[in-house]
Amino acid sequence: MASESKSIQFPQIFSLRGRSAIVTGASRGIGWALAAGLAQAGASVVAVARSERPAEPFSAGVEYRSCDVLDIAAFEKCRDVAMERDGRLDVLVNCAGISVSGYEIDAFDQTLATNLRGPYLCARAVAAVMREKARGSIINVTSLASFRGFPDNPGYIAAKGGLSQLTRALAYDFGPAGIRVNNLVPGYIATNMTAAANADPVAHDQRSRHTMLGRWGETSDLVGAAIFLASDASAYVTGQDIVVDGGWLAKGLV
Repeated sequence: MASESKSIQFPQIFSLRGRSAIVTGASRGIGWALAAGLAQAGASVVAVARSERPAEPFSAGVEYRSCDVLDIAAFEKCRDVAMERDGRLDVLVNCAGISVSGYEIDAFDQTLATNLRGPYLCARAVAAVMREKARGSIINVTSLASFRGFPDNPGYIAAKGGLSQLTRALAYDFGPAGIRVNNLVPGYIATNMTAAANADPVAHDQRSRHTMLGRWGETSDLVGAAIFLASDASAYVTGQDIVVDGGWLAKGLV
């Protein structure tokens, strides 16, 4: 006999009201948009980045803290701010990342440290407190580079590919504690990091034509998927890639 399914309540299933979240890499770009978006969905957010202040001020619901994710003691203080303020921690979005092109070993090491070691340290730190509530959502922001090769940027591609697989490893290990771990995979999004390609007419057109929608993404295009992954709407989703790329990966003929 089929088991009874729970009653689904809209829009509450997507609500983050009463939830507590940390978003790293939140001083600008995708991280800023995700921190603001989670707050608009009702979450109490601690936004974290190395910059002393965000590029644009946040509205209510977001507290900004300057912190390098590779400094685990500093990050744990940010985690504890959320815990002391809200008495819980429900969501971590690992968005801190850099892209240093070329084949210099220092560039490779620096990129892997920020883009792979950093998310690992942060995930371990939040899992320690999420286990107490037997629930939580960790969202790792990866890239098309976790699926495809791109030129002259081996560190970034290796780091994002590694982060994609780290997500599945953590989803397996953290699942029994009620902690879900998923990848949010942006396509080409207009940010400071992609500004040079976006401003180059040839590069901009090439990337636009590679999508099915014929355009670059905006940071706001990622907010809905992040809210889905952070909320009860995705309560049975873990170890997955949620790709927001305008159809880039799915497209056949270019």
